[in-house]
Amino acid sequence: MYDVVVVGARLAGASTALLLARRGHRVLLVDRARFPSPTASSTNLIHPPGVRRLRDWGVLDRLAGHDIPAITRYSLRTGDVCLEAPLTPVGDVDHALSPPRVALDHALVRCAVEAGAELREGVSVQELQRDESGTVVGVSGTSGGAPFAEKAALVIGADGKNSRVARLVGAAKYRDEPVLSKSYWTYWSGLEQEPLVRTYRGRRQHPFTWPTHDGLTIVGVAWPTDRFPADLSDSGIDSAVIGAFHDVDADFAERLRGAERAGKWLTGAVPNFLRTPHGDGWALVGDAGATRDPITASGITHAVLSAELLADAVHDGLTGELPMSEALADYGRRRDLLIGDHYDYTRDYARILEHSPEERALIGAMSRSDRHARAMIGLFATAVPPADFYTRSVFRDLFDHLGDPAALPRRIRFLRRLLRGLPGNPAPAAALADRLIAANLGPMGDLLLASPRP
Repeated sequence: MYDVVVVGARLAGASTALLLARRGHRVLLVDRARFPSPTASSTNLIHPPGVRRLRDWGVLDRLAGHDIPAITRYSLRTGDVCLEAPLTPVGDVDHALSPPRVALDHALVRCAVEAGAELREGVSVQELQRDESGTVVGVSGTSGGAPFAEKAALVIGADGKNSRVARLVGAAKYRDEPVLSKSYWTYWSGLEQEPLVRTYRGRRQHPFTWPTHDGLTIVGVAWPTDRFPADLSDSGIDSAVIGAFHDVDADFAERLRGAERAGKWLTGAVPNFLRTPHGDGWALVGDAGATRDPITASGITHAVLSAELLADAVHDGLTGELPMSEALADYGRRRDLLIGDHYDYTRDYARILEHSPEERALIGAMSRSDRHARAMIGLFATAVPPADFYTRSVFRDLFDHLGDPAALPRRIRFLRRLLRGLPGNPAPAAALADRLIAANLGPMGDLLLASPRP
């Protein structure tokens, strides 16, 4: 009998197995695939919190055969406003990475096995075993075409957004929404390898690009689902992507025309949901427990961080530090705290709404304030919690960085007057300004009003 069976040996599953095996627990890690193995399309970006964990676990050392440049800055251009800043450090890590996904998955699996986890490849888990009370006590299915069954104190589903484990335990979805955006992306060669993630917003398009590995650059564009240009030929996608870049950054579009596409175009449709992350004898991690639009590239980072949370909780349950039910309940709370606000931010971002003049004015103010620029970039990169950024004090302070008053939208000029206080009654005026600021910020305003911070 195993302490834990982990179903799914990709990022979240292999990370969980690695951490538990290193603590001396008996772990069985199973997957349909045989590694190294390609996976569904992934843009590979790992934000600083994920880079720090993978480095500390020794996983990044296994990628030494690839040239993976450090990415130190992110940017957002909207209209004539460009916000660019260095990444917020997480500990001593101040950069992102975009390694080859097949190599990253394989490196994690190898680390898990060397830590003591048992890996079985080519395994299809089809059912869960239960005791008389209904508690999950194991898995069954096929392995290489032969029957397969194993018992465990806990079964962890790390088998992706279409998780069979989640379906078998009836894990409920909540805060769910359908697919909000779709994108085309692929690798290009012949582009300068700048240490920069570029993102844009214009004409309800979201072009993006960054250096990845071995001299390649990821280039792509996301559209709202109802505007996605489906059923295009490869040359048609080339034209659509370069045209989208031309709308927001003509110089980079010219560079694309002089470079070469180095892979086939990839696309995908990702729904948005959180699932109940645990129950009697089972838990979910990674995309099995929470899936969100890839537009903020947070999937890999959150898979790694949530695996760390789950491994800590399971260790407490297996060692008797806490009853397993209490340990898993704590994992559920901490996972939702880790992912929840950024999940809402990602859903709003994925609607790819055009920024209003008022939003652009405040983004422009962020670009003139080093503190605000770093915080905004850190928010996208999962290094700054949304609750720390979307506060009334942060946005009030922005009004000191608005620039030329004559160039500001009329509503922003009015709000600045309110924030500075009307004669005779300044406090109510500032409170009114807070509400009006939020009303003029679209989805950003919703997050601002929801903030518990003063």
